[in-house]
Formats: sequence, structure tokens, C-alpha cells
Amino acid sequence: MSEETGPGPDEATGPGGSSGPGDPPDPPDPPDPPEAAPPAERRLHPVTPLRRAWAPVALLAGWALHDPNSAYRHISDLATGTLLLGLGVLLPAAALYGFLSWWVTHFSVTDTELRIRTGVLFRRTAHIRLDRLQAVDVTRPLLARFLGVAKLKMDVIGTSSKDELAYLGEAEARALRAELLARAAGFDPDEAGEVGEAPVRRLVRVAPRMLAVSLLLTATTWLSLIGALVVPGFLWFATHNLWTVLAAGVPLLGAAGARSAGRFVREYDWTLGESPDGLRLDHGLLDRAHETVPPGRVQTVRIVEPWLWRRLGWVRVELDVAGSDNKVLLPVADRPTARAVVGRVLAGAEVPGEFVRPPGRAAWCVPAWWRGYGLAVTDHLFAARHGLFRRSVSLVPHAKVQSVRLEQGPWQRRRGVADVHVDTGASRTVTAHLRDAAEAAALLREQADRSRTGRRTAQPDRWMTGPGAGPAPDSGTEGTAPG
Repeated sequence: MSEETGPGPDEATGPGGSSGPGDPPDPPDPPDPPEAAPPAERRLHPVTPLRRAWAPVALLAGWALHDPNSAYRHISDLATGTLLLGLGVLLPAAALYGFLSWWVTHFSVTDTELRIRTGVLFRRTAHIRLDRLQAVDVTRPLLARFLGVAKLKMDVIGTSSKDELAYLGEAEARALRAELLARAAGFDPDEAGEVGEAPVRRLVRVAPRMLAVSLLLTATTWLSLIGALVVPGFLWFATHNLWTVLAAGVPLLGAAGARSAGRFVREYDWTLGESPDGLRLDHGLLDRAHETVPPGRVQTVRIVEPWLWRRLGWVRVELDVAGSDNKVLLPVADRPTARAVVGRVLAGAEVPGEFVRPPGRAAWCVPAWWRGYGLAVTDHLFAARHGLFRRSVSLVPHAKVQSVRLEQGPWQRRRGVADVHVDTGASRTVTAHLRDAAEAAALLREQADRSRTGRRTAQPDRWMTGPGAGPAPDSGTEGTAPG
């Protein structure tokens, strides 16, 4: 009895695993894609070891300044040969430390992050996510400007300190800044390095003369000068000791001048520009800083009007940016220029012209000063005013309001008034003081609705999508604050 069997596995399929001997073979499996090459690592500028070498020297200098008597006693006990030998060891050791610190520091840019690897004894790698970048600033200290190098500082959401790359060549720092912003904006990695620095349209330049006059008309300057004159005079009549008068008067006089001089040096040649990256701030006499206020990140704008500036019609414009240290938008400007700039920053919102004061019974809570309080609510802004002599108007876009609170103390409850607090994403609070209790309760409900509506209609905060994202206007239209 014969038994028929079907073809075996090797016979049932033709060569290459086909279903029959005459069928064509299956195509071969595609090769695995090549692994992405690791990002190229780069080093800092060769002058960086000079900066790093000062760390051991600064440590000894700090010890000497902390306890000068002990430092002088220890140095006096050393023989000349021992002191020279110590310097002969310290200086080469400092130079070696600076070189090693520079040698082991590398940075690289990937599709999603900036990596900074450093550390001589203890290795540290910082991973800075590009989508968390708040600002990328280029800073050029005085000595760095002579050497043609610059610092690159980065504000990152969720961190209190800035990561920095110091130093880079000035051209390299600008190119790296443009590349980081382009990648953060979502450009293809192959194109990010070719995007280049975004064009800037200059809006306002503060004349040095105007800045100097504004500092002379600041109340704190005059109060410091008065204190520097009154206190030494009082000490002279009390002690008739010249050294006591000098010991008190010289620091007071120096502090009065240093405050104004420091602001003048820091805010010299203040220039405000607009680009797809956001607002550009360039300023500084000795240390030149190039800062960026990211688009859509401004939480609050304040228009400050000191008492001595009112006759000239000058104001100071400040701002709060979530996760950034940028605090000043314009150190001084006339009112029309400031209003125009605020309109650019807050996407067309206008500064309210009229503010409603608290009811007259609020005078029992805060005598006299209640007249400086005011409130205005528009379709775009929650605006609160306070101050009699140094008047300040705080402007909060409805979309930036994180929470609204109503507070009413026992004396306020007796007088039928309450405070309404508006919290922003920059961990700041703007308060409408001493509003009528019924008005405050209605404002609490209405502001919550306005904030929800504002967040739904607000444009996403993204690099390269600001008001300057289109072609840069002609530079001939730039504005200048009058001097």
C-alpha cells in the first residue's frame, strides 16, 4: 500500500521563499538606516583659559579681604624666598587650571537641546532644551570687547540662574545665537544654521543727554546727596572730629554718586528694536549687552512716572517676563513714545487714558494716598494705578492672568471696600486697591471670564512668529527718543 505525501517545506516553496518553483524571489529586506552621527562638539575661544585661571587667585584674594590682619601676619612670617617660591608655584598652577578647564569644556547642539560638558575633577553635563529657551543674550564686557570675544547667556524656563558660554568669538556667538533661536522656532536642523540673525527694526534710541538729565531729576539721587551733606554736618556739631565726619561722609557721597553713575553706565545708548525673535535691547557703556525679550512672554508692563519728570512729560517703562531677568524696557522716554512702544509690546493694546478712583469712604482706610489709586479694565488689559508722587500704572493682558483673588480686612469690611489681586505668570501680583465691595465681587467674576477668553484667543508663544516676522521695514523709519 503506497502512501502519498505532500511536498516538504523546502519543496513547497521555491527559491527565496516563493510559493512555487516558478515564482520570482521576494525582494531582500531593506538595510537598516545608518545611525545618526553624534553632534560635533566645539570648544570655547582660546582666550578662555585667561578667565578661568583667575579662580585660584580670586580664592586667595577673597581670603585676604575677609581677614586682612591674619593674611598680613601670615605673609609677614614668610621669608622672601618662600614667598617667591609660592608665587612660582601658584601662577603656573593657576595657568594649568585655566588650560585644563578650557580643554575639558565642550558644547554641542542637537535637534532638541544644547549640551554643555565641563568639569576638571567632577564632570557636569547641562542639557538645555531648546523648546524651553526664554532668551539668548550676547554680552560683551569691556575687556572682552578689546579681545573680540563675547558671552552667550541663556534664560531657560524653570531655572533661576542663567547658563552661559564664555567666551566665544563675537561672530561665532552671534551665529550660535541665531542657530539656537532658529531651532527653538522649529526650523529644520539642516536649515537652522543657514537662517542667520533675524533682521531688526529700530524703534527707539534713548539719547545720552536725556538719560543723564533723567537721573539728575530722580528723587533718590537728591535724597542721597542731602543725606551725604546733612549727616556729616550733624556729626561735626556732635563730635568736632574730622575723621568721624570723613568716615561717614565719604561713603555716603560715594554711594550717592555711584548709584546714578552706575545706572548711566548700564543704560547708556539704550536702543530698543523689534525682530521676529522678539524685542531687542542693546545698551551699556563699558559692558555692552544685547538682550532679547521673547515674543508673547511679557506678563506685565509698568509705566512709571517720577514726580520730577512730570513737567517734562517723561516716563520709565518696566516689564516682567516669565523666567527672565529683563526688567527695563525703556529707562526714559516721552509719553507718546512710551505709549507707542507699549502698543507694540502688548499686540495693539492701548494704555487707558482714564482711571476710576476708589470711593471717598476709602480715605478712612488710607488717608491721602487713596487718591493715587485707580482702575481701568479694557477689552485687552487689566490696568491698576497707584502712587501719588511716584505714579505707576501696571498693565496686565487678560491672557496672562493666572489667578484672581479678593481680600478684605476687618477695617475694609467696615468701610465696604476690598482689594482685588491679579497674579501673573512672572510670580508677580497687580492689585486694584480699595474698590467698592460690590464692584470688587463683580470684577472677580468678570476677570476670570476675561482671562479664559483671552487664553483661548491668544496666539501661541513661539520664536520667529512675532510682529516682526515679516520683511524688515526700512531702517529709515526708526524712531529716536528726543534728547
